[in-house]
Amino acid sequence: MNIFELLGIKRKCRHEKVSPCEDFAYCPDCGELIENRWYITRCSCCGLKIKAVLKNGEVIPEEKFCHNCGSHEYEIEQVSKINCIDINYAVLVKTAIEPQVEDITQSWTNVEHYENLKLLTHT
Repeated sequence: MNIFELLGIKRKCRHEKVSPCEDFAYCPDCGELIENRWYITRCSCCGLKIKAVLKNGEVIPEEKFCHNCGSHEYEIEQVSKINCIDINYAVLVKTAIEPQVEDITQSWTNVEHYENLKLLTHT
C-alpha cells in the first residue's frame, strides 16, 4: 500500500504505455480506450509552424511570439497523421474515449412459458 492509497487520493492514469504509433489503443494500466491526437500550432499572421507544448491540458506554443513576424496570435491545427517533418513541432494528446451507450440495443422479455416464445422485431 502506498501513501496515495492511505490518504484516499486517486491518481489519474497518464496512459504512458499506449503506443503513439496507433490511432486507437487500450491502455494496459487502466483499460480505457485511448485515442492519440496530434496537434501543431501555427502563427496566425504568417502561417509558420511553432513548436507546441501541452500545459495544464491545453495545447499552446512554446514561444510567446513568432520569430518570423513577431505576432502573438496562433492557431491550433489537429493533424490526422503525423510525418517525420512535423514531429518536431507537434504535441501528442492522449484522450480517453467514452463508450457510446446509444449504439447498443437490448431487448428484455419476461419468459414464463417457453412454448410461447416469439422473436422480437426491431423497428
